[in-house]
Amino acid sequence: MILAIESSCDDTSIAVMEIESKKLLFHKKISQELEHSVYGGVVPELASRLHAKALPQILERTKEFFPKLKAVAVTNAPGLSVTLQEGVMMAKALSVSLKLPLIAVNHLIGHIYSLFIEKEEIKPLMVLLVSGGHTKILNFNSIDDVCEIATTMDDSFGESFDKTAKMLGLGYPGGPVIEKLAERGNDIVPLPLPLKNSPQIAFSYSGIKNAIRLVIESNKYKPEDIAASFQAKAIEHLTFMCKRAIKKHKPENFAIVGGASANMKLREEFEKLSRKFGFKLIYPQMQYTSDNAAMIARAAVEMYNKKMFTDYKDIKIIPRVMFEKCD
Repeated sequence: MILAIESSCDDTSIAVMEIESKKLLFHKKISQELEHSVYGGVVPELASRLHAKALPQILERTKEFFPKLKAVAVTNAPGLSVTLQEGVMMAKALSVSLKLPLIAVNHLIGHIYSLFIEKEEIKPLMVLLVSGGHTKILNFNSIDDVCEIATTMDDSFGESFDKTAKMLGLGYPGGPVIEKLAERGNDIVPLPLPLKNSPQIAFSYSGIKNAIRLVIESNKYKPEDIAASFQAKAIEHLTFMCKRAIKKHKPENFAIVGGASANMKLREEFEKLSRKFGFKLIYPQMQYTSDNAAMIARAAVEMYNKKMFTDYKDIKIIPRVMFEKCD
């Protein structure tokens, strides 16, 4: 078995997975959304303190698995340094005290493996990663063969939802509240489509965000119409760029992962793309779209089988990660 720890942002989570069967034996996640909603976003120092409190509480419930553990896995990149530190310190302590190898897992690779919890890998795979901190198109061939097709030039898809929600006074996190409000509105607010005339495959949400600010200040539209129009344009930008990537790389399998992959309007639009271009569309189960230790454990299983271990003295916390560009 592998015990996995996730503390990259504002979700505290631990999982235990059987290596051979990939069966999830234990999984617990504690969200900090309520504590951070007061401030309209994640406060790193508060998140760190909450992880320090929650991690030992969850770990206590996994002690029955200790005798059968073969490795300890932990998210070490990317994320908030002060929150990653909490998980890494616990993982290092377990690795030393239980005399187990340590596996350092890239959080973004973990999101890809959210597709494969209690399942075998599907590869090759083009992946759209959409979350609060990241918007990327990745090409996945294996745990140690992932390259980047496109990324955002400024804000992420999820971040733009959070900032729009904050401007509208709707609270945090922005994704669910914007999606719910948009159900009552109409896509009638004129907004720009970023990078429409640019030949590159990339994302940019700063222009939409600024346009939304001006629309709100004009007082010409209802909040629900602003939400509906923003959501429609934000998703249109995703599909516009993904079309370019799909035409160029012609994937047989296409996946959407990350917290924002739970957006149902986004899924509807990519279902249309799937029918048009003939690729198989894959999502994680809804409970694994946001940050969780189950996906870290699943990635760690593959790393364990390839003996991709890190000495506890050498593990590094990496707030940002860069993938090699695809050819």
